[in-house]
Amino acid sequence: MRVLLIEDDAALARAVSQSLQRASYKVDIADNGEDAEFMGESGEYDAIILDLGLPQKDGLTILGEWRERKISTPVLILTARNSWRDKVQGLRRGADDYLAKPFQPEELEARLEALIRRSYGSASSILSVDAFEIDLSLRSVTRDGAPLDLTPNEYRLLTYLALNRGRVVSKTELTEHVYDQAFNLDSNVIEATVARLRKKVGSALIKTQRGHGYVVP
Repeated sequence: MRVLLIEDDAALARAVSQSLQRASYKVDIADNGEDAEFMGESGEYDAIILDLGLPQKDGLTILGEWRERKISTPVLILTARNSWRDKVQGLRRGADDYLAKPFQPEELEARLEALIRRSYGSASSILSVDAFEIDLSLRSVTRDGAPLDLTPNEYRLLTYLALNRGRVVSKTELTEHVYDQAFNLDSNVIEATVARLRKKVGSALIKTQRGHGYVVP
């Protein structure tokens, strides 16, 4: 899953990014309001973590403009402004959740996971696909109760397809959500990852739609 982290405190942004990367997220960072607004409009993100006190443009203003432009990416406000009035204002501007600083990384990850799975229509942290179960909280995959040993990229790819079950996902979209921002979109890495994944989960789980992409039926 790809996340946009908008935070002007470099040390905090680095710490949060590292924590989320260990939790199998791909993280892009913006440290000012102008970059944040542009990236939130142009990037393919599963969720956005938004600080409010940003240079150049305030976070609440950016959030309100995103919602006016029908950008529906889930947004979690992460800020030192922790009065109930600030929370109400943020939620009414279009935020999906609100977490005050200081915070525990585990709480941020849990809230982020909940936002993302709800945005894909999943109320549970367990995704069941045939004999497979993907535990979004534990970031694990089992088949008939037996754990599967997947690499981080294999896990992210399988999870993204499972969240989009029944929809054909293009190679470009998979690359944007599974790999780093600067990754070469012309690379055959998606085909290679799918091939390795099929050896572990079987060829029936991931179908190829020639010229279009992949789908978990």
